Amino acid sequence: MSDEALGTIFLNACLVNNFVLAYFLGICPFLGVSAKLETATRMGGAVCFVMLVSSVCAFGINQLLIAINAPYLQLISYIVVIASTVQLVEMFIKKMSPALFRQLGIFLPLITTNCAILGLALFQTNKGYDFLQCIVYALGAGIGFTLALILMAGIREKLELATVPHLVQGTAITLIIAGILSLSFMGFAGLGA
Repeated sequence: MSDEALGTIFLNACLVNNFVLAYFLGICPFLGVSAKLETATRMGGAVCFVMLVSSVCAFGINQLLIAINAPYLQLISYIVVIASTVQLVEMFIKKMSPALFRQLGIFLPLITTNCAILGLALFQTNKGYDFLQCIVYALGAGIGFTLALILMAGIREKLELATVPHLVQGTAITLIIAGILSLSFMGFAGLGA
């Protein structure tokens, strides 16, 4: 078991070891959904929810697999839980907000294959977190993911009003901005314990 403080776990997951900008997990929705601030915020909320549910389920699954001495089923179990959770979120969003469902497009079902969520389950298991630590870790990771999406979306929206040289328009400037954001998050490395 880990005896890390909850605040340290949250800060590390959110800023220091941000899943998108430090580990480079979840890059597909980061680049694909971050064109508009509203869409990025809602996608961040969906990912945060899926991370929280997956974290709680992964904790329970890990305890069960340790009890029956079957740790080799860990990865496949996590994938099934994540896929099921994403399907529920997708059905909920489709029913409650068809416009948002169309805005998120293919990136909503792609949460299933978002390596940030699987990474969360595997990282928390490997770190030996207890139940409360798993929840705090998932919240920190989800808020960090949402923060990265919102920062990128805000910059991209402002960039639409700027004059960008033809050579770097489109994907090139997006990747340059992502690299600069990643470098700026390296400044938080000193906060980690």
